[in-house]
Amino acid sequence: MQSRLTSALFALVLTSVAGTAVQAQTAPAARKAAMPTIEDTYRDIQATLGLVPGFFRAYPEQGLPGAWLDFKGVQVAENTRIDPKMKQLIGLAVSAQVPCGYCVYFHTQVAKAYGATPEEIKEAVALAAISRHWSTVLNGMAIDMASFKGEVDASLRIAAERAAKK
Repeated sequence: MQSRLTSALFALVLTSVAGTAVQAQTAPAARKAAMPTIEDTYRDIQATLGLVPGFFRAYPEQGLPGAWLDFKGVQVAENTRIDPKMKQLIGLAVSAQVPCGYCVYFHTQVAKAYGATPEEIKEAVALAAISRHWSTVLNGMAIDMASFKGEVDASLRIAAERAAKK
């Protein structure tokens, strides 16, 4: 589970970075022309979620169509490379560290709706805490990045060799 969660989180970060790079390269006029109207956006939110939550109505109207497309395309979509339960566990782990009580509630409830067990929820939050802990140690002690990468790569090679011997 931890390996899958780590892999999924890495994939989510890469997808987010790649998506941001693509959006930045899109010409503003083309992006604006391709964006749905605010009325169409509200209708789509209503059709997708059954209501338009207040936080969408509070968002600046000029940015909501794009924000909704991102939310719907990654957060709500079930046909992405990361299964819905895993997405919510990742969201919970990140939200616990941000911290965002709204997001923790949202991701916990949706993860449960997708079948996450109490143990999976605890593990996701614990993984976030462990990541924060070691991030503090590594950054605070200014561990050399090249050495760190070399040690991680060596450890993974050793693990693969051991697995091959089994």
